[in-house]
Amino acid sequence: MTETQETKGGSPSRRALIGWGGAGLALGAAAAGGAMAMAEVGNDVDPAAADMGGAVEFHGAHQAGIATPVQDRLHFAAFDVKTDDRAEFVQMLKDWTEAARRMTAGRPVGEGAYGGLAEAPPDDTGEALGLKPSRLTLTIGFGPSLFDKFGLHGRRPAALADLPAFPGDNLDRARTGGDLCVQACADDPQVAVHAIRNLARIGFGKVAVRWSQLGFGKTSSTTPGAQTPRNLFGFKDGTRNIAGTESDRLKKHVWVGDGDGGDGDAWMTGGSYLVARRIRMNIETWDRTPLQEQEDIFGRDKGEGAPVGKAKEHDKPFLKAMKPDAHVRLAHPDSNGGITILRRGYSFTDGTDGLGRLDAGLFFLAYQRDVREGFIPLQRRLSAHDALNEYIQHVGSAVFAVPPGVRDSGDWWGRALFSKEA
Repeated sequence: MTETQETKGGSPSRRALIGWGGAGLALGAAAAGGAMAMAEVGNDVDPAAADMGGAVEFHGAHQAGIATPVQDRLHFAAFDVKTDDRAEFVQMLKDWTEAARRMTAGRPVGEGAYGGLAEAPPDDTGEALGLKPSRLTLTIGFGPSLFDKFGLHGRRPAALADLPAFPGDNLDRARTGGDLCVQACADDPQVAVHAIRNLARIGFGKVAVRWSQLGFGKTSSTTPGAQTPRNLFGFKDGTRNIAGTESDRLKKHVWVGDGDGGDGDAWMTGGSYLVARRIRMNIETWDRTPLQEQEDIFGRDKGEGAPVGKAKEHDKPFLKAMKPDAHVRLAHPDSNGGITILRRGYSFTDGTDGLGRLDAGLFFLAYQRDVREGFIPLQRRLSAHDALNEYIQHVGSAVFAVPPGVRDSGDWWGRALFSKEA
């Protein structure tokens, strides 16, 4: 669907006169298919819609793509800001928001991929034409370095803490950090890639992709009753993950509350904090490891996923029956003062490393209410003691403040952060 809008009498289209993504471009709510009702609780989708490749509601109190049922594919991109013009950057966020509204609804960006002025580039790249929305969600986050720009000094939340150097880290600077990020999740990889590609195109000259990651085979679930996915080591991952329907746990562990932080942090109420880690798995070494040792390292059996000494995956684990350095024992909330994070990780395989070994692993995504009380203390414990460390290495890292959802057709990504001082 192109929805080309030409003026009467064969005059040039709006795109030819103004240009998509221009600083003065005003994107109307009608382009998103009319006003949408605000989702008060979450941006969810019913199972029937999911089976049909349906759309996830874009508007809501929280951004979609966090507690939303986890999709099968990921395209994650971190961006560096290239402009020092605050108004230009804010307009880009508005343009991105409008494009996200349309793409998550299965609509083309702007006037579409064809049917417009032949002498101008199309508003949409076209590779998603004819494809269903595939439960596409787009989730934006702001990195610590963004708060050094645009007069945002003093508005960085304390909970957006810089991650310390953990034992065993071997971070590639080319895959670390970023001024902002967009997480695109969908059940069709082409839909996810199309979304990131078009946002990057709209942002040309204002932002540039710093690094990106494709992911497949979700390694955790936020859907109660769904089969727990397996990671590339063949073990079930995320058995006790927070479910998207567990509003009490989400409120306690994931969503930023009204009283969190200081007055300058109020713009984050309803948001969350994201840690992204690219974890390389030493596949070839793991594949030569005896089964019993593999199970001892995780603290679960490989077939059912049951904890040591138990019969079923969801049986309450007896942590003391596991080896002291077993992954489940060390990561369990009962071993960490109740620390709980929401995971949305994906597997990746990016060819080989030039030595005949797969460049494969886990792209770890974790949402939490406060990084200082979530990922940081948990990773300190794991990086120092986890038996799994012999087979993995953290090679990329980033942390982002994920603002609350876009509430209606007049709202836009980051409005609460930028409007107060605008």
